[in-house]
Amino acid sequence: MKGVLAQVRTYPRSVQLLMVNQFTINLGFYMLMPYLAQHLSGSLGLAGWTVGLILGVRNFSQQGMFLVGGTLADRLGYKPMIVSGLVLRIVGFATLGLVDSIPALLAASSATGLAGALFNPAVRAYVSVETGERRVDAFALFNVFYQAGILLGPLVGMLLTGVDFSVTCLVAAGIFAVLSIVQLRALPARRADDTQKSPNPRTARSARLTRRARRGRHAKRARESVLSQWRGIVANRPFLLFSAAMIGFYVLQFQVYLSLPLEVRRLGGDGEFGTAAVAVMFAVSGLSTILFQTRVTAWCKARMEPGQALSRGLLIMGLAFVPLIVPTVVPVPDSGTGLWLLAAAPPTLAAFLLAVGTMIAYPFEMDTIVRLSGDRLVATHYGLYNTICGVGITLGNLGTGAALDSARAAGMAAIPWLTLIALGIACATALYGLHRTGRLVPPPVFDPNQPEPVKV
Repeated sequence: MKGVLAQVRTYPRSVQLLMVNQFTINLGFYMLMPYLAQHLSGSLGLAGWTVGLILGVRNFSQQGMFLVGGTLADRLGYKPMIVSGLVLRIVGFATLGLVDSIPALLAASSATGLAGALFNPAVRAYVSVETGERRVDAFALFNVFYQAGILLGPLVGMLLTGVDFSVTCLVAAGIFAVLSIVQLRALPARRADDTQKSPNPRTARSARLTRRARRGRHAKRARESVLSQWRGIVANRPFLLFSAAMIGFYVLQFQVYLSLPLEVRRLGGDGEFGTAAVAVMFAVSGLSTILFQTRVTAWCKARMEPGQALSRGLLIMGLAFVPLIVPTVVPVPDSGTGLWLLAAAPPTLAAFLLAVGTMIAYPFEMDTIVRLSGDRLVATHYGLYNTICGVGITLGNLGTGAALDSARAAGMAAIPWLTLIALGIACATALYGLHRTGRLVPPPVFDPNQPEPVKV
């Protein structure tokens, strides 16, 4: 961990702040959201369909508004969207803990989702602008802080919810309030056209030309309509193909929260054994990322091109579900070591392999989005990318849930795992194909000394 902190200190203060910011955002979010369904159905006594509606509204408002949030970040600047998202989440979280009417709960849930749509693209675009050629390493560190928040949040939330769920909501809102103040006071303003100084600065004349060119591009961009900008991004076929291929990445990654816990509880029951096994699985997934992310990224950078790292990461994520086939063909004992080995070990191994695949792919994924955008409208590209993947996650989870139910009812419990394996292999093949055909190569780059863009 000391090595991670030492690497963090090599980045600008703004990037350090955003990494801590992401840890705290996830801490506040995950100390509340895992217990929201229980609060709605238990404490408030709402029907199951109402709970599903409230949770679905949150997801829809976030995924559906990512593109808008990214567009606003490119037009108005990254800092305003980050602060606006944090403030909106304060309102949403506080309201969730203080109201019991369905309209108010729907509004609060929608606000928490919209908040994520505002600050997520802006944060990632800000990091990419500030870190330049060190983007891959920066996003590796970013993922360490991201996972640390996910790991710690539910533990803090469990303690607070033991007192009262409203306490959890108000503490989470307080965390976001502190974050908002810190961002307002300490985070420098950045726009889409801002870049860091290069370690090898150009001549004074080139620097002046660069600044003049950026001002000209920003003025031209301000005159562009939003629909014109969106049409330009939709016309970026390599970016759309990459986004579609990466849907599998998120569908597979999400199984840590969906099919793997269900499988543990199916085999081990809902008692103490099942609860402990799920906790161990989450701990292995989060801790492995915290401990090994930067080493994995450094190893991959030295040996692979970005497209190769992406395809291999997806392949490992697909193969992560192979251990889950074992309990479908071997009888599972009711207790003892055999139960632990067959009910807990395969899902935990799968979670670890999913974490390894994510560690390999995630930093290169974030970097590839920036490269395919041509360093233009980066936040908008992140927004559309998140929307595409969000729709894919929703459809993928619906399909996975239906497959789990129908396959077990038909006595073919291995079918969902075989399907997820096939999805990982298919997406890995698609990414490798994009890499081999040059579609992951960035588009023409603007040269301030030339009147028109030139080929790399």
